Amino acid sequence: MAKLMIVDDEQDVREYLKNFFKRRKIDVTTAESAEEAMEILGNSYMPDLMLLDVRMTGMTGIDMLKKIRAAGNQVKVILVTGVEDKDTLSVISELNVLNCLHKPLILEELEKEVLSRLASK
Repeated sequence: MAKLMIVDDEQDVREYLKNFFKRRKIDVTTAESAEEAMEILGNSYMPDLMLLDVRMTGMTGIDMLKKIRAAGNQVKVILVTGVEDKDTLSVISELNVLNCLHKPLILEELEKEVLSRLASK
């Protein structure tokens, strides 16, 4: 079973996406912060794909991604952001991100992106 990790500080977003992808037979783990996600990854959990929110309370998704990439973790990542800023977009190519989806999320687009990335794992 494919493993998806959703990292977002908005509980309603995490729970909705968790239920949505579980109905598609995907094993879903969630984290409400970058710090919690780092702890989960540190416990040898390796998802096939991570949906990572850019702006969160505490450590940002970009900062988390820099840390895990520096540690050699090459998990596939799709960034989710509510902000289109050139600094964020320039960092994306440097950090080996598959895609950047903008909030509000279009569920059909997200589903297609996640399922296609998981199929090519």
